[in-house]
Amino acid sequence: MSAPSVFIAGPASWNQIVVLDRLPDPVPHMQFAEASWETVGGTSAGKALSLRGRGREALLYAAAGDDDAGSRVRAALEAAGVRVQWAGCASTERHLNLMTAQGARVSLYLSSPAAQSDDGDAALRAAMSASAVIVLDLAAEPLRLLPLATATGRPIWVDVHDYDGTAEFHRPFLAAADVVFCNADRLDDPLAFLHDRIDAGATLAVCTLGGEGAVAVDARGVEHRVAAVPVEVVDTNGAGDAFFAGVLDARLSGHPVPESLEAGARAASLVLGSRHLHPLLDPVLG
Repeated sequence: MSAPSVFIAGPASWNQIVVLDRLPDPVPHMQFAEASWETVGGTSAGKALSLRGRGREALLYAAAGDDDAGSRVRAALEAAGVRVQWAGCASTERHLNLMTAQGARVSLYLSSPAAQSDDGDAALRAAMSASAVIVLDLAAEPLRLLPLATATGRPIWVDVHDYDGTAEFHRPFLAAADVVFCNADRLDDPLAFLHDRIDAGATLAVCTLGGEGAVAVDARGVEHRVAAVPVEVVDTNGAGDAFFAGVLDARLSGHPVPESLEAGARAASLVLGSRHLHPLLDPVLG
């Protein structure tokens, strides 16, 4: 019997990373970068790379255009062994990420694909139905796919990132989610939010806390915590996606919540030591 597989829908992008000694003040001025490089970005690409690194079968459904950025993203993910079903778009998603060595980030979206038509929905429905878990990330096309995913009856995992507890765009994802991930950046009371998601019907809710690790609430309302794994941080991009992937892989392998959180922490530490979304990209992009 083959291992359970994962269907992931959402962004794969081409990013420029610029490391500064501090994030820019909102006034005209000049700063010198401490380092800069280009790499694959996108939360869904990050999850797919980490699942690939763990040997978990996954299909990434993402959009890329017939432009230089799209060619680079497609080539890099193919070289890293990530299986992708590509949709076309006018312009590949691109970000400019302003970073500090401490992990503070401002992400500037230079382009972002719109939702697709429903022409390919039959194939997408089949791919989702054949997977053990469906991951829908925050973007226009996954939002369009929510009813299609819900109709398959497969568990839906969502990552609402720095949700503030009120933003309208996130609400359909939360309503459909069996498992919810977020970070604590903009939540006044992360634990209250996690318990609220369990009360709403989710079976697991997890909040990452940066250097303090993560906290989770399971279907019985029991709280679990995990410490971050100490590591020399090279770049924080993709760490949350790796944590998500580590927990997902462990849960699909039958591990309880505490062990799954530990797997997520180890997966995140692996990514924090690379300047790419995953070390699989190190020999591809340098």
